[in-house]
Amino acid sequence: MDKVEAAVRHCYSTWGESYYDDYYSDKASYPPVHRDIIRRELEAHRGKNLLDVGCGPASMLRDLTDLDLDLFGFDLTPEMVIECKKVMLSFEVEESHFWEGSIVNQSDFYRSPKAPEKFDASICVGVLPHIPVEHDETVFKNIRACLREDGLAIVQARNELFALFTFNRYSSDLLETRLVPKEELEEEIGGEQTRKIFNEMKDRFRMDLPPIRKGKEDEPGYDEVLSRTHNPFEIREQFAKAGFRNVRTLFYNFHILPPMLKVEAPEAFVKLSMAMEDNPEDWRGHFMASAFLITGLAE
Repeated sequence: MDKVEAAVRHCYSTWGESYYDDYYSDKASYPPVHRDIIRRELEAHRGKNLLDVGCGPASMLRDLTDLDLDLFGFDLTPEMVIECKKVMLSFEVEESHFWEGSIVNQSDFYRSPKAPEKFDASICVGVLPHIPVEHDETVFKNIRACLREDGLAIVQARNELFALFTFNRYSSDLLETRLVPKEELEEEIGGEQTRKIFNEMKDRFRMDLPPIRKGKEDEPGYDEVLSRTHNPFEIREQFAKAGFRNVRTLFYNFHILPPMLKVEAPEAFVKLSMAMEDNPEDWRGHFMASAFLITGLAE
């Protein structure tokens, strides 16, 4: 875990000042529709305080300052926390509300002397992809532990099943590592024939897509550190097991067509994809949305 976190820190070390513009502002390549979903969920919940686990440079928090919430947050990357404090200070939120910490360490959730004993709500966006699979359970338990009874949790994840719609290297990886029983196939027909079959499957996909995301300077890029996807069916079960009820899956970043075909009709692609964002519980999101939010109330 130390090596994973060190790589993630390095990856994000130069992103602090540009991250919000790149992914949340009007300059972003796609509107941050998940921010609107999170706002609606928080408004409906009517809590008094909020903890952002993995707050980055206040990417989400800076747009929630009008909700009359006492805002707190921590992040793994020092440069992100520095930017977060600077941004939130401009909204007259004390620097002590934000600190460095790891989501896998429960004690890191309480490093601010101003933080309540239990939070009314917690959000976690952009963190879960960087968590090794063996620590997922710890992450969900830690989020549950920081919440009062009936506290709201919202956790973001990349959608593993979206690979069934992309027809690129993600599709090939999903078939080879998660769907096709490779070991049983090798036992039945032999390793050489199995390798031939998998190579033929690869020929059906665009293995050059999507491009590998590299780092900005000397740091590793997003695709060069651990950046997992999650199965929405499995994560619902894990969330419930960690002590949440009323668990819901809210999909976003819909794609009306496989991403590689956007170039054929770019304006229609964006317009029709955005229309699908109106219903984050659309069943097609299991396959046509690249990300989702899992929400639940602490038991």
